[in-house]
Amino acid sequence: MEYDCIIIGRGPAGLQASIYAVRGGLKVAVVGRDSGALEKTELIENYFGFENPITGPELMGAGLAQATRLGVEFFMEEVTSAGWGEKGLYVRFGDTQLDTKTVIVATGMPRRKPAIPGIDQFEGNGVSYCAICDAFFYKQKTVGVIGTGKYALSEASDLAPFASEITLLSNDRPFTEPIPESLTLRQEKIVGIEGDEEGRVKGIIFENGDKLAFDGLFVAEGTASALDFATKLGLEVKDNAIVIDKGGNTNLPGIFACGDCTGGLLQIAKAVGEGAAAGMSAVAYVKQMAGEKATATQWH
Repeated sequence: MEYDCIIIGRGPAGLQASIYAVRGGLKVAVVGRDSGALEKTELIENYFGFENPITGPELMGAGLAQATRLGVEFFMEEVTSAGWGEKGLYVRFGDTQLDTKTVIVATGMPRRKPAIPGIDQFEGNGVSYCAICDAFFYKQKTVGVIGTGKYALSEASDLAPFASEITLLSNDRPFTEPIPESLTLRQEKIVGIEGDEEGRVKGIIFENGDKLAFDGLFVAEGTASALDFATKLGLEVKDNAIVIDKGGNTNLPGIFACGDCTGGLLQIAKAVGEGAAAGMSAVAYVKQMAGEKATATQWH
């Protein structure tokens, strides 16, 4: 399936971006498993236009209904990867790939790092957060993937053509997805990472004292975050946030970002403002590609 704009994330920033993009004439899809922190917000009383407090689920329900009425398509799925393919940009989840002219990243706050002693020390020296970026360096080597779900399986899939052996490491948590026969799962708690004389990863230590040798460790905790997508796509990041201009443009053409993933004030008002800007910028980009010019009347 092909779209003009695919938005990763269905929180307030992503929904607002979708509303502006679809009203600008684009074919729009929003992909996201949930609405993030707002779904757990009990009462909101500092958002413009509501005389009385409103709950997070109520606000999100209204936004979803509005976007659906305008023609936005929704996929309640977990995005596992995004990048460039033969037809341009793509977004993937499960066995499905959606092709698109533009992507708007609206996935909220950055990745969660596992609380494993020594992990900071080995970042860039055997600890990686991007299989697509670094899999090539692990040809015929053994690697571990730290995670518990679809995102971890996606990273393992990207590593499969290169690594000689891949082990899933759930770090004392249940694994939430069926595991292919080609992969091994170790569920014990990880209490440390061992390094070699050159300061690179050589293995991990489990709580029960067992050790497992690895040439590299890939972190794929929870769902793919804004920084995971930024790394894979080559977006500029500063202070754990995606760098954008006032229009939501990133450093790469056709890719935009909005909401909490861009840092700054973590408020709904800021998220929807950036979402509007990113949606308008996506419309302008697609119309420029088509040799057209967006008119101001489309935004009212």
